[in-house]
Amino acid sequence: MTVREVSVGRVFARTCAAEWTRLWTVKATWWFLAAGAVTMVGIATIAGLEAAASPDPTPGRSAWAAAAVTALPGQFALLALALSAVTSDYATGGIVPSLQWTPRRAVLFLSRAVVAVVVATVLGVLLSSAATVASFVTAQPLLSMAGGLAVLPDVALVFAAGSAFALGLGFVLRNTAGTLVAVFLLMLVLPLVLPNFGNEWLASIAQLLPGSGAAFLLIGQVPGMTWTSSVVTMLCWAAGALLLGWLRLSRDDANR
Repeated sequence: MTVREVSVGRVFARTCAAEWTRLWTVKATWWFLAAGAVTMVGIATIAGLEAAASPDPTPGRSAWAAAAVTALPGQFALLALALSAVTSDYATGGIVPSLQWTPRRAVLFLSRAVVAVVVATVLGVLLSSAATVASFVTAQPLLSMAGGLAVLPDVALVFAAGSAFALGLGFVLRNTAGTLVAVFLLMLVLPLVLPNFGNEWLASIAQLLPGSGAAFLLIGQVPGMTWTSSVVTMLCWAAGALLLGWLRLSRDDANR
């Protein structure tokens, strides 16, 4: 008998298909999606109704501002979706049969990262667009639909880099609760708390955290940061987390 060797590309495609199926056949994915939808569309709807009921309305503003503003809290639902795609396998012990099915760890790591990050990014852009439409409809005729091309790329970058960062931490920590705490600290708590102490060096540290980069790209209210520094900050954190996650997966026992 002759054994036909399967190419790496074909194995990667099959693994991506398996990861896609695994992601959409668990209830947690749909709960995270529902939480993100309720948060983002709900906030946009309330903001639109308040703008329409304002006694001193300011017409002409872009409804796409709702996409950026609602993405700031809504991103955490999709970051949790991305990290749970990794940590749930360790919680249930499923990482062992996963590696038995795909023994090439680089292929498993890359396919799991690609599927989770792409899904989180696409869902984030779709929910941001839905929030924009909700704001536009409820605030008519105050808002316009102009300016989407200036907002959506930044929103997509925040969701892509943030989900890659969360997923990388999931591979490093291998624990859902610990990864969630780390993500909340670095993406929300520390960027908000550190500047309030009044020390310049703490404010400088806050500017180096991924949450500050995300906040600047979405709402632009982070002193001392620019678009370039925000993008570089988020990409560095995402790349660093993915690298550490890959190193642990490739060098440590998968079930520890």
